[in-house]
Amino acid sequence: MVFDYYHRLNRTDQRIYRDSDKVETIVLPDPTLLAQYIAELTDALAGDDRAATERSCRAIADTITKQLEVPAVRVKVLAVRPHNDYGELHGDYTLPEDGEPAHIRLWMRTARRKQVVAFRTFLRTLLHELCHHLDYAHLRLADSFHTEGFYKRESGLFRQIVPDAAKPTARR
Repeated sequence: MVFDYYHRLNRTDQRIYRDSDKVETIVLPDPTLLAQYIAELTDALAGDDRAATERSCRAIADTITKQLEVPAVRVKVLAVRPHNDYGELHGDYTLPEDGEPAHIRLWMRTARRKQVVAFRTFLRTLLHELCHHLDYAHLRLADSFHTEGFYKRESGLFRQIVPDAAKPTARR
């Protein structure tokens, strides 16, 4: 399956899209190394602590990039999400340039209510932006498209580092 915008891409980008779509997983050598940082992120978000949230996100990104032996990415956590006609921006990724590393920006509060974003949503946003970085640095794709494979890679990383998320909850 391809998303609608695929048909508006040129042939080169369609090839890149298909190459991206074929890769459904990125396996971390030791996802247990992230457990401490995931716990710290949970606490930082619960405590509405922007600086601690940023430190946790940096540690998560650094651990993943080191395990996959790719260049590091800078992570910045900002307060309230920007909002425009298209909705709220959760995060963004900027390619490296002029000798500077790639950058990820994340916002920890919603635009309208200014509430701290839920843990799962926030972590998935970090992983989403990190997947863009991995598309370039790990998979060596010429571009990073939102493909079905991309979203599977993002979900797979989440399940590796939050293994309890993959388990169904018991019903009463």
